[in-house]
Amino acid sequence: MESAKFEEKLADFCAKTFRSEGKLANVRRLSGGASMESWAFAYDHEEFVLRRLPKGIARDEEGMRGISLATQADVIDLAVASGVTAPIVRARLLPENSLGEGFIMDKADGESLPHKILGRPEFAEAESKLTEQCAAELWNIHNMAPDSLAGALDYLSPTQLIDQQRERYDEIGGAIPIFEYAFHWLHSNAPESDVKKVVHGDFRMGNLMITPAGLSAVLDWELTRLGDPIQDLAYLCTPSWRFGHYEKVAGGFDTADAFFAAYAKYSGETVDPKRFRYWLIYSTLWWGVSCLLMGEIWRSHGDRSLERTVIGRRVSEVEIDLALLFEEILPSELCTKLDWQPPERPASRGEIGYDELLTAIGEWNTGTVQPDLKGHDRFQSRVAGNALGIAQRQALYGPGFQAASEERLKAIGFDHGQLCAALSEGRISLEHPGLWDHFRLSALERLTIDQPKYAGLAVALNKWRR
Repeated sequence: MESAKFEEKLADFCAKTFRSEGKLANVRRLSGGASMESWAFAYDHEEFVLRRLPKGIARDEEGMRGISLATQADVIDLAVASGVTAPIVRARLLPENSLGEGFIMDKADGESLPHKILGRPEFAEAESKLTEQCAAELWNIHNMAPDSLAGALDYLSPTQLIDQQRERYDEIGGAIPIFEYAFHWLHSNAPESDVKKVVHGDFRMGNLMITPAGLSAVLDWELTRLGDPIQDLAYLCTPSWRFGHYEKVAGGFDTADAFFAAYAKYSGETVDPKRFRYWLIYSTLWWGVSCLLMGEIWRSHGDRSLERTVIGRRVSEVEIDLALLFEEILPSELCTKLDWQPPERPASRGEIGYDELLTAIGEWNTGTVQPDLKGHDRFQSRVAGNALGIAQRQALYGPGFQAASEERLKAIGFDHGQLCAALSEGRISLEHPGLWDHFRLSALERLTIDQPKYAGLAVALNKWRR
């Protein structure tokens, strides 16, 4: 939808909804939002946010969302009534509004981008309160009574959830050895649980609005369903959601023990570490499959935003995360030191290399294009820089890494496809000579290309290298 037409329709909707001839102002696309569009705007001196599906994305095509936007709005209403700190929904979009599917809610004060919050002096007071506040919000969410909702929330058992992810992974054509091992492990270790509490499903930094004084809103309710509340606790602790503060397991702001203690204070129950570990590994793998799905949506022309392709390359982060998580429960004799160093960039001579062309484009984007951009356009320029960096490192290091991987596979006695099949079916164990080293070395190589600044890479190198 063209900008002028979009704003005209939005202004008309606001005039009818709020029954006033106010002025629409400061309409802007909020940064991020690969799975949902968010637009901030002012009307009649009030601040609002519009949430709607991205153009070209059907509800079932998204694949990571379990409830419609209409049900999301109902869930938020129920959450507010249940004591959860969430924005008030002010209006639902209708087909005749020609704005798509979505709703308008009050704009919460504060900041949601984790890199602007975690470790920043101006948010020190807020960060010191997050453990307690997150535990309280989750307890209120888990005690919501969903019977009043017009649309029923789904319940899937742990086994059904992993089957659902497996189906999506296979449809995409996923073939990542440590993912295959994780799927098999999750099936073999699924807890017997019939707990059916409301779970937020996406409770993490980035989906929480924070002011310098503390948490001001819980956002992004599209994954709400019925299930085990420990899944919410584990999801907040997923390595990718620590945003550079890898050692602080609880959301990048505290220890897991402190978070468990705070939640136990409200629930009266001690968090079972085995149940938590299961959901932590599940949530980590879920994010890996979601990254693959982001790329597949772009590939299928559902939404051609650049951000989807870059997120699609984040699967290597999950490979590192899974390896580090599994090493916590593997026999120590498997976890030997590795003789591996990040490759040095070779000296350039003669013709300009393809990696140098990509480097030049990246420097031009950063130095010439990006400084004049604002808002979402500036965000997209940074995403483009990330994409160019991935392509540049692939051109530089990819052939060497591929040759090393093929040599390891030859020693193990499988090609890549055979290894994935054997892991999926449980026909090969981690004790097989060279297998665990191959997992770890592959993760190191791929992440060196895709995201060398990811905090988990430094942790892995410190733990694994001689």
